[in-house]
Amino acid sequence: MSTITTEALSATTLLRFATAGSVDDGKSTLVGRLLHDSKSVLTDQLEAVERASASRGQEAPDLALLTDGLRAEREQGITIDVAYRYFATPRRRFILADTPGHVQYTRNMVTGASTAELTVVLVDARNGVVEQTRRHAAIAALLRVPHVVLAVNKMDLVGYEERVFAAIAEEFTAYATELGVPEVTAIPISALAGDNVVDASPRMDWYGGPTVLEHLETVPVSHDLAHCHARLPVQYVIRPQTAELPDYRGYAGQIASGTFRVGEEVTVLPSGRTSRIAGIDLLGEPVDVAWTTQSVTVLLTDDVDVSRGDLIVPSKDAPATTQDVEATVCHVADQPLTVGHRVLLKHGTRTVKAIVKDIPSRLTLADLSLHPHPGTLAANDIGRVKIRTAEPLPVDSYADSRRTGSFILIDPADGTTLTAGMVGESFAAPEPVTDSDDDGWDF
Repeated sequence: MSTITTEALSATTLLRFATAGSVDDGKSTLVGRLLHDSKSVLTDQLEAVERASASRGQEAPDLALLTDGLRAEREQGITIDVAYRYFATPRRRFILADTPGHVQYTRNMVTGASTAELTVVLVDARNGVVEQTRRHAAIAALLRVPHVVLAVNKMDLVGYEERVFAAIAEEFTAYATELGVPEVTAIPISALAGDNVVDASPRMDWYGGPTVLEHLETVPVSHDLAHCHARLPVQYVIRPQTAELPDYRGYAGQIASGTFRVGEEVTVLPSGRTSRIAGIDLLGEPVDVAWTTQSVTVLLTDDVDVSRGDLIVPSKDAPATTQDVEATVCHVADQPLTVGHRVLLKHGTRTVKAIVKDIPSRLTLADLSLHPHPGTLAANDIGRVKIRTAEPLPVDSYADSRRTGSFILIDPADGTTLTAGMVGESFAAPEPVTDSDDDGWDF
């Protein structure tokens, strides 16, 4: 394995990316090839893969085994769970989420891509763009992933023909553009042979673009959330009530976005009470400033009622609270989501009762048309919903904040996650048809 110094790592940026694609498009093989050819595989890991491959009668090591860790995955030859891998090159550090391709496990792709800045969508050069390819492109657009790579895999099985690659790239790019994906980079590869994954392929001299790793190392990463709307979901109220700290009352949580400063006027939502930050504790030490992803304890100058689930925000930049949430969702449960469905809505650290008031439309992946008022969403469906909550929620638009603009719907009976939601408009698609009146249950 290549040696990278601590100083070099500290100077590199971090890229979170996910892989997606249909079944047998070669996602796990691509990830394995990427790790192997970038010298990011430990010797004992490679030896274990070689032994496992030999026991199955394979002459060359099956690099897909580097990511398919579950026994069922190895036996069936498919990816079931999201496999996270961490590796680095001298130019950048990476957190990779290898997501399943089977339709049954599309819900896991939502999990893996929810924090990604880039998604690699694989396509089998023999099959071209299929429905699952479109679904994964739609999810990438829905999750506002800023960069999408189209990796046209198995080019060795189509004779490395440029026309095959060009036709697939044109079809996918047109589809992704309709979804509002801001950037698509198409790369012809053979994950099995290693063509254009880490090293440029002499068999495709007609292609003059970057390899997969070159693009991953050089794509602009603009995930600095410190300059976004400042949001602190309260996870825990700290009251030691000891002799040393008899009056200490701190509000602990991880900063979702933005920056907080001592002396700043803040508002606690949904109550709307205001105060000022008297102090910020970070790792047991007082600091004047804290920013995104830091876990802190905030002290306020006034004794206001703050509890778990509240949101602390700057008073000058407070979101509106509402009981009516409109969102684009991906339904991930086997049981359908229906109008009138009573659910729990989890937003940040707050969970409230809610009811699905309307499902204005369901997205048809083939032509991106909207099926009006379907009344229900089945597993893996993408659509629009209107939800009424029992209590007001301070929600941002997902376009403004991926952290405080997202939520999940939960089955109150057994705690199953039903739906992943993104507040506001997420697609560059036509508006659904006019809303229907709903005389159902009101809060």
